[in-house]
Amino acid sequence: MSYQVLAPESANTEAPAEKHSITGFTLEQLTEAFCKMGKESYRAKQVFQWIYQKHATSFSEMSNISKDMRAYLEENYSIPQPSLVATQTSEEDGTQKFLFKIAGDKTVETVLIPGTDRLTQCVSSQVGCALACRFCNTGDMGLVRNLETHEIIDQVLQASRELGHDHKGALGHRLSNIVFMGMGEPFHNFEAMIDAVNILTCDFGFGLGGRRITVSTSGLVDKIEEFGNRTNANLAISLNATTDEMRSEIMPINKKWNLTDLMEACRNYPMAPRRRITFEYVMLGGLNDTVDDAKRMIKLLKGVAAKINLIPYNPHPASPYKRPQLETVYKMQRYFLDRGMNCTVRISKGKDILAACGQLRSKEAEKHLHRHYFEKRPVVG
Repeated sequence: MSYQVLAPESANTEAPAEKHSITGFTLEQLTEAFCKMGKESYRAKQVFQWIYQKHATSFSEMSNISKDMRAYLEENYSIPQPSLVATQTSEEDGTQKFLFKIAGDKTVETVLIPGTDRLTQCVSSQVGCALACRFCNTGDMGLVRNLETHEIIDQVLQASRELGHDHKGALGHRLSNIVFMGMGEPFHNFEAMIDAVNILTCDFGFGLGGRRITVSTSGLVDKIEEFGNRTNANLAISLNATTDEMRSEIMPINKKWNLTDLMEACRNYPMAPRRRITFEYVMLGGLNDTVDDAKRMIKLLKGVAAKINLIPYNPHPASPYKRPQLETVYKMQRYFLDRGMNCTVRISKGKDILAACGQLRSKEAEKHLHRHYFEKRPVVG
């Protein structure tokens, strides 16, 4: 990571230095930045612990750091706290959706999903998305911009602050898992995503194990091997069709990298022992939910350490597709299980607040499609 402050060419005086968002640095990057300024390298670990483990919101709280060092931090860095614009809680299952305002007056959504033995946060990597998958509400927006590393990490920090110290709160247990399945294609914002995973897994940061983090991609083949070499997080592939014709229709990315390219990349993926690639399969009623689709998927996944995750489609206001019958979903699951395939069904939570898989959408597009977000819940703050 490099930072440079440029003054306008016409300026006669040097522009003041911009404060850097400290949550945009990995531990290695922050250590390097401190050393270049003549500061002790161990200070980076102290700062990480204060921010990610003690949830400090100001440098003045960092009591085991010298007064001079705190002054240096205050002068050169900031601890971002994105504004919480609105929040919703599902009456069906307790899922919570947060809408945060970020730089440029943009907004981004993140979701907390309670489970029997876990609390999962679904984070966004972009405002909008360029891939335009036809079943996805976010894709209808187009790409507004990539998120900076700190804007990804700040979603986790700020949601944790809203819940309470030490990742605990109303949902009853600590934040245990992170999935990059919110707004955006994580592999289109690759470096920021990699740095965010680094911070989430850092022992002095959030300290989450790689098995507790899953990054989902629509199939950017040229980044799959690099992802496996640079992280120990789980990989999920958004598959959703078993023929190139169908996949190209609902996922335009398939026109660039077809199923043959995608599956070859998956077979060559640098897999750790006892790990699997998750293949997410959104089931669209009457389109991709047949036994023939199941037969083709088994052929596609031959030679891949795979887990299939069937996801009954979650409709949204702009969608032309229908949710399949649950009987159909479980019939397909049984077909896979009977043939020795690892297969689960994800009944997405938060559907009543448009917080389920494929339903996230920034405030930027609310005026064009629906206004339920702000009509249903008052602005918080």
